[in-house]
Formats: sequence, C-alpha cells, structure tokens
Amino acid sequence: MDILYLMILCSVSLAAIFLVVFIVNARKGQFEDDESPAVRILFDSGEIKEKEDDGKKPSKKEIGENNKIEEKSE
Repeated sequence: MDILYLMILCSVSLAAIFLVVFIVNARKGQFEDDESPAVRILFDSGEIKEKEDDGKKPSKKEIGENNKIEEKSE
C-alpha cells in the first residue's frame, strides 16, 4: 500500500512539472506560430531547384545529407 502512495505522489508531481513547463513556454510565445511549420516544407524544395537552374553545380555544403542519394543516382 505504501508503494501506491509513492506512485501517486510521483505522478502528481510529474504532472505538475509538465504543467509548469507548458505555462512558461506558452507565456514566452512558443505556441503562437501555427502556420509556418506546415508551409515551410513547401519552400525547401523550391530553393534547391532555383540553385540548380542557375547553371552552376551546387557545392558540397549546399547539397546536404538528404540529397547525397540523388547525387549518387545521377
């Protein structure tokens, strides 16, 4: 029975910690921007295509980890 009291105390204290962290981040404005993360992925592919259309080959820093597979397959 003592372990039950310990588990209830631990879970309530953990929930209180998460609540405090959520309130602090909400006041700082962490959750205000809802639209740009959903739209940001649409702009990433356009920037890569614009650099390729310039006629010059992109450098190693511009290629990135995800595009190495595409570079090897070409």
